[in-house]
Amino acid sequence: MNSRLVLRICTASAALLSMPAIAQEAPQQQPAENVLDGDYLTVGVGAVYVPSYRGSDDYILSPVPLVRGHFKGVDINPRVAGVALDFIPDDKDSGIGFSLGPVVTASFNRNRRVRDEVVRAAGKLDPAIEVGVSAGVTKYRVLHDYDTLTLSSDVKWDVNGAYKGMVWSPAISYTTPLSPAIVTVLAVSARRVDDKFARYYYSVNPGQSLASGLPVYNAKGGWDSVNTSLLMAYDLSGDVRDGGLSVFGVANYSRMLNDGKDTPFTSLRGSANQWVLGAGVAYTF
Repeated sequence: MNSRLVLRICTASAALLSMPAIAQEAPQQQPAENVLDGDYLTVGVGAVYVPSYRGSDDYILSPVPLVRGHFKGVDINPRVAGVALDFIPDDKDSGIGFSLGPVVTASFNRNRRVRDEVVRAAGKLDPAIEVGVSAGVTKYRVLHDYDTLTLSSDVKWDVNGAYKGMVWSPAISYTTPLSPAIVTVLAVSARRVDDKFARYYYSVNPGQSLASGLPVYNAKGGWDSVNTSLLMAYDLSGDVRDGGLSVFGVANYSRMLNDGKDTPFTSLRGSANQWVLGAGVAYTF
């Protein structure tokens, strides 16, 4: 499945389901107990309709688990087959917050569930284990007392011997409640890959060309995609601060760029326009 698209969805979706900054300042009477004031855990599951590989025009339905929480001053943020930690506590009264910590993920792009028989003939790729750093800065109270604007970035390296390179993913997101029960996030992001990543995922070597019939293609690194996402979450009790059951939905559009768009895996067998639709449920306690 297209694991990087799902990763972006999971991260933003789980953020919607438990928003401490908003919960501390929501524009109605506080509940008797705010579960987000201290240690908490949000667990959930969803389903997303995603391209079967990055650049595919065939779509599959994929389950997505969600885990997010806060424990002893450390934020636990979700990744598909991984996790990111934030070791910097935020002082909401200052108006500015920072995040910094390790991120570990796994990528299964073109490793499983590829529906296109020509792309399958080119061979299954190894999964990548990516380790790196996640960092960001958040501005609280941008347009009103309850919204946030966040600039963030993940830098990761493959340590499993798959593509053996590096990816960099900067992003900007705006989060605002529409009511004590409804939270929305609008996010825009991009991704830059190095030559090793591009060669592994976007090049077609002579052996792959012979097996699949695709033309030989030599890819280089650069910006390979831009993305925009809209996410909404609704707390079924009517207030995100009292925990309990939530539901969420997401829509994401990604445009492949440069060699990510020009590779035969996309230009001949897929599409540069990538869509994701998803929904799920979560519980906070």
